[in-house]
Order: sequence, then C-alpha cells, then structure tokens
Amino acid sequence: MLRLPERLRPRPVDREVARLAVPAFAALVAEPLFLLVDSAVVGSLGVVPLAGLGIAGTVLTTAVGIFVFLAYATTAAVARGLGADDLPSALRQGVDGMWLALGLGVLTAAAAWPAARRLALGLGASPEVADAAATYLRASLPGLPAMLVVLAATGVLRGLQDTRTPLVVAVAGALANVPLNLVLVLGLGPVPALGLAGSGYGTALAQVGMATALVVVVVRGARRTGVALRPGGAGVLRSVRDGLPLLARTAVLRASILLTTYAAASSGDTALAAHQVVVVIWSALALGLDALAIAGQALTGRSLGAGDVEGARDVLRRLVGWGAVLGVLSGLVVLAGRTLVAPLFSPDDGVRTAVAAALVVVALAQPLAAYVFVLDGVLIGAGDGRYLAVAGVVGLAAYAPLVAAVVLWAPGGTAGLVWLWVAFAGGFMAVRALTLWRRSRGDAWAVAGAVR
Repeated sequence: MLRLPERLRPRPVDREVARLAVPAFAALVAEPLFLLVDSAVVGSLGVVPLAGLGIAGTVLTTAVGIFVFLAYATTAAVARGLGADDLPSALRQGVDGMWLALGLGVLTAAAAWPAARRLALGLGASPEVADAAATYLRASLPGLPAMLVVLAATGVLRGLQDTRTPLVVAVAGALANVPLNLVLVLGLGPVPALGLAGSGYGTALAQVGMATALVVVVVRGARRTGVALRPGGAGVLRSVRDGLPLLARTAVLRASILLTTYAAASSGDTALAAHQVVVVIWSALALGLDALAIAGQALTGRSLGAGDVEGARDVLRRLVGWGAVLGVLSGLVVLAGRTLVAPLFSPDDGVRTAVAAALVVVALAQPLAAYVFVLDGVLIGAGDGRYLAVAGVVGLAAYAPLVAAVVLWAPGGTAGLVWLWVAFAGGFMAVRALTLWRRSRGDAWAVAGAVR
C-alpha cells in the first residue's frame, strides 16, 4: 500500500486547524461583502460617488481596523484561559473587552463626525469627492460602536474555539446588507432613493444587528459560569494593557494603507476609483487567508496556556504549509477572474482597465501574503504584541521611500497604479515576511502559562 511521507500525513493539529479555519474563512469572506456590495451598488451612481466611497471606506476601515486588537488580544487571552482550564477568567476578560469596545466606538464616532470632510481632503480627495466621502461617513458612523463590539465579541468566541457562531452572524449580516443597500440607495416602492448616504445607513443597520446577536451569545455563556456582566475596572485595564502593543502594530499597518490611498489619489479620480476596487478585493483575499491566522491565534494561545510549547511550534509548522497551498490557489483564482471582476464595479472603461492590470500584481503576491498572515496570527496568539509593533514600524519605514518613488517617478493612470501595488504587495509585504520569519526562528515568542 502506498504510504505518504511522514511530513505529509494528516495530524490532529490539521483537523483542529480545519475545524477553526473553515468557518473563520467563510465568516471573513462574508465581512468584506459589505464594501463589495456597497461598491457595486454605488458604482452605478458614477465615478465621483465610487471614488468618495473609496476615501470614506478607507477612513472607516481605518477607524475599525485600528482597534482590531479588540478581537486579537481577546482571542489570545481567552484561549490561554481556556488552555489553563479557567473558563470564568477567560469570559471575564471577554466581557471587559466588549465594554471597552463600546466605549471606544462611541468616542471615535463622535470625533469623526465633525471631521469627516477634512479627513477626506487630507487623503488627497478633490472637493467634489470629499463631499461624497463625508456623506457616506456621516451616514455610517452611528454603526461604528456596533462594529467594534462585533470585533470584541468575535474574539471571545474564537478564543473559546468557536468560529461557527461568528460565521452564522457574519453571513446573516452580509445578506441583510444587500436589500438594505438596494432599497436605501436606489429606492424601491415607497422608500425614496437616498443615494450614497443610503449605503452608509444600510451598513450601519446591518452592523447593529450583528453586534446584538453576538453579545447575546457571550452574555449567555457569562451567566452560565457566574461571570458578572458589569465592566470590571481591573479587567478593562488589563485589556488595554494587552491591546496597546497590537494597537501600535495595527496603527502602523493602517498608516501603510493610508499612504497607499494618498498615492493613488495623486493620480486622479479614475485611478482612485480603481484603487478602491482593488483594495476591496485585496481585503477580501486577505481576510480569507487570515482564517489561518485566526486558527493560529486560538490554537497557539490554547497550547501555550496549557504549557505545551512544542504543540505551539507544531501549529506554526502546519499552518505555514496550509498557507503556501491556499496562497497559490487564491492567486490563481484572481489571475483567472480579473477581467471578469472589473466590470462588476464600474461602467467606466478607464477604471476597468486599471483594476484588471493591478489585480495581476495582487494575484502574484498571494503566496507571500499568506505566509505573512500565518506568522502574524501565531505571534498574536502567543501574545508577542511588542515585537509585532516594532516589526510594523520597520516595515513602514522601508515602505515609505517606495511610495515616494512611485509618486515622484511613476507615470500616471493605469501604469502608476500598477507600480503602486508592486510597492505595496511586493515591497511592503516582503519586509513584513522577513521580520516575522526572523522572530519565528527563535524561542522568545513561545512563552507558556495562563498569562504571558
């Protein structure tokens, strides 16, 4: 009988990865469907609304993405508590994380509302595009606290090794967002057409529904274990302490996205509109591949919480192999479908051409991106946030000169957009891969115990 080599045989960790990653993959793919649907519906309104959505989407995803530690740090902390067989402590951390998310969401929305147009202008938008961006932002900001609560509650469930519930909620939210956008943007029956603002309202309503569903699940678990639902001062402070390094790491990563958007805006509204489409597709692919990172966070945290350092290393090795396969497959899908995707987002020939060209770069970069996301997830699960913050600064410092070179010397239009994505998907991601590989080769990241 033919026998596979030992390194290729399925292991228990592979089944654990599949059990967590497959639902997480589906949930993460569902999340960017919000902006995909928004882009498809708004694209029918013209180039300026689509470009405005591009700027507004960047601001909004930055506002949410900067606080992604609410999910990541919570996942790691809850998984360590689960591995150490201390479920009440794990859920206490999760409840405090959700309260922190609600507070941060309210404060951020209140600060962004009066600054919406200035933020768009700061990203290089023309006055007309800035007006459109401000319209979308102000319509969607009431849903920002719910978006952050979704992050924290999802982190709790992932730490408890449950990625199915976030999947169900994410799919339901994405499906609800479709009719909400169609009705509110275009107007159906007695509902008047609200245009770009309707897209923002629809997304906000869908996010509030998702947050409510996830909070109900976590609250039920807390009550079963006797965990109080009121915020605990010490627990919230611990969430802040654990999250600050990941906040710094995420801020640096979001700065790279903002820098890229600014460079795209310098090439004109058509290039900016095309860049918005490519960013949405890149984000969808990144979140899909990030399913492996989520599995890495949950399994690494649980292994180290149980004192199993070798188990954490085995998770790392197996996830790198899974990442290589999925990176190649996703790249081939993008390469084959790039000319079919572009027409879905805009009737403008210039936008379509630029999207199709930039997606070639995106496709070729997928294996490298998968490697980066896997290592990032494992180190987050290990609670190695300080190193990730420093590595992020190194990556941004290396990327900034590449963006400057594109702005100064690259031609405009489609060619300029392609060179910009070469700098981001090639140069920036390569530096991240190098810094994460260096850390993973040592021992400093694998610290065992219920608390790092």
